[in-house]
Amino acid sequence: MKQLLGIALAALLITTSLQGCAPVIVAGAATGAAVIHDRRSAGTILDDQTAELKINGAIHQDKELMKNARIEAIVFNGIALLVGQVPSEQHRKRAAAHARQNIKIKQVHNEIKITAAIGLKVQNNDTAITFKAKSSLLSAKGVSSAYVKVVSERGFVYLMGLVTRAEGDAAARTVQQVKGVQGIVKVFEYIDA
Repeated sequence: MKQLLGIALAALLITTSLQGCAPVIVAGAATGAAVIHDRRSAGTILDDQTAELKINGAIHQDKELMKNARIEAIVFNGIALLVGQVPSEQHRKRAAAHARQNIKIKQVHNEIKITAAIGLKVQNNDTAITFKAKSSLLSAKGVSSAYVKVVSERGFVYLMGLVTRAEGDAAARTVQQVKGVQGIVKVFEYIDA
């Protein structure tokens, strides 16, 4: 892990002249390390990725749903997290229905807000918050960053993963300290006995 982190940091230093690319390289290296230490089986990881693609595809192909809306589905261990903005409760329910139709989904957390879609500036801020939150977890005590998936939306950080309650609390405390975080929403699946 230390060697991988060293490589990621070296890549960051080398690519500082490439505007906007350094966070992608470090995040990619961290993601590779996370897969090695993931508590999910390889089959579950593949199922999650496939379900996420299918749900996002179904949502984005629904032209009526996507009119004046911005929606993203994230899947971890069969749990779907829906974030974004829609113009009505009907749209919000319709997006959740698309997620529930996937046989690999055991639970849907619908965090879609009824409001105007966010702009590029807010999306970029969320990307920066996600990067800083993931980075803060690399050195966090009491939790491995490999166990936590981070999603940011309008300054709120959603934490997903298979963790113990102590690890979940440690992750939330760490991420709450990141500048720009408006709040933490735990979407963890706890593995405590």
